[in-house]
Amino acid sequence: MLRARLAAKKCSKAASSVPMSRFDDAPVNYEGMAKNIDIVKGRLNRPLTLSEKVVYGHLDNAAEADIRRGDSYLNLRPDRVAMQDATAQMAMLQFISSGMPRVAVPSTIHADHLIAAENGSVADLKVANTLNREVYDFLGSAGKKYGVGFWEAGSGIIHQIVLENYAFPGVMLIGTDSHTPNGGGLGGCCVGVGGADAVDVMAGIPWELKCPKVIGVELTGKLSGWTSPKDVILKVADILTVKGGTGAIVEYFGPGVESMSCTGMATICNMGAEIGATTSMFPYNHRMRSYLDSTGRSAIGDLADANQGLLNADAGAEYDQHIHINLDELRPGINGPFTPDLYHLASEVGETALKHDWPVEVKYGLIGSCTNSSYEDMGRAASLAKQIADRGMTCKAGFSISPGSEQVRATIERDGYTKIFESVGGVVMSNSCGPCIGQWNRKDTEKGEKNSI
Repeated sequence: MLRARLAAKKCSKAASSVPMSRFDDAPVNYEGMAKNIDIVKGRLNRPLTLSEKVVYGHLDNAAEADIRRGDSYLNLRPDRVAMQDATAQMAMLQFISSGMPRVAVPSTIHADHLIAAENGSVADLKVANTLNREVYDFLGSAGKKYGVGFWEAGSGIIHQIVLENYAFPGVMLIGTDSHTPNGGGLGGCCVGVGGADAVDVMAGIPWELKCPKVIGVELTGKLSGWTSPKDVILKVADILTVKGGTGAIVEYFGPGVESMSCTGMATICNMGAEIGATTSMFPYNHRMRSYLDSTGRSAIGDLADANQGLLNADAGAEYDQHIHINLDELRPGINGPFTPDLYHLASEVGETALKHDWPVEVKYGLIGSCTNSSYEDMGRAASLAKQIADRGMTCKAGFSISPGSEQVRATIERDGYTKIFESVGGVVMSNSCGPCIGQWNRKDTEKGEKNSI
């Protein structure tokens, strides 16, 4: 089921011989980043934030770039490109028209958006492969010809696949999907773009980005009890609103970061799209190192350990806006309806729904989406499901499970989570976006019916 194809590519000599992924020859280039950062520091004569280091470290011409946060435009050289199947079609057609024989940077296509969640993983994949055969054949054959990796339907959701295989501390990656910032959970500067931007980078043209402002979110205390990383970004959305991150990178820092896993940090970065942020990032730490080790990338971890100065903010770095969140005081929240910045404490949702004549009955649940489909997310949900099963109960509301990748699916099956979910009424869908993007045939609600979340 899992297939990744990426043609080998000759690379110029670099200080690092560690490849960016097991599918690439192109090496991690921390030396190039360091040279650019030294040039920029010499020009600006001030400490840099983490996001500034990664962004300026990828400048096309660091010596002459006009660097004014929130004002000037930068020409950048991203390390790689990722595309999902709904947006990759036009992007590949445009790239083909360029006449170039191969892509200039490592690139991948992920078949995850065109799979409807209907009857379970096996049946749904069979239908998707039939209905989308022409699209998949085109993307697969074009990828093979032009050196673009192709991940088949069922391999997983683009952002989880990127996190497991392609994101790494300090990478600059652009993706043709708004939730590309998910990779910030592994210390990458990962930005969602349109297809035209992706084509430019694949063709070797510098990528233009307005020099982003930097919003610093300081986390103190630690997550505990029922509070999860998602509660952090729900609270940030409450503070900044859906427009508050526009033109800025949200950079998290502080001792509270240490209480979060890599995939938890990815969840927070992923939902930065809901506040309009250019992207979101976390500094490199031991949690990221553990994730690199567990996904077979210890060599990159060793290299990141040796270059931690590039992957953390300088002491005294200044932010355009500073937000402080004490995780000890944070409580579980639920946002919505109508807008992702309408914040409620979970304990008050019922009262609020009654006040506004919103429905109070839970009709359906989803464990999945690119935001919450990691092994950790599945494990937390399975723990609750087991408590239900142990009491001889099942769920009144229907719910489905969409693992983020084939790796996640296989692991939750190995560890017995799949059987636990199914024992209380859950249905395991394909490793794809599915219900999150409306790719399902929901029959338990009427058009125009109100929502509570």
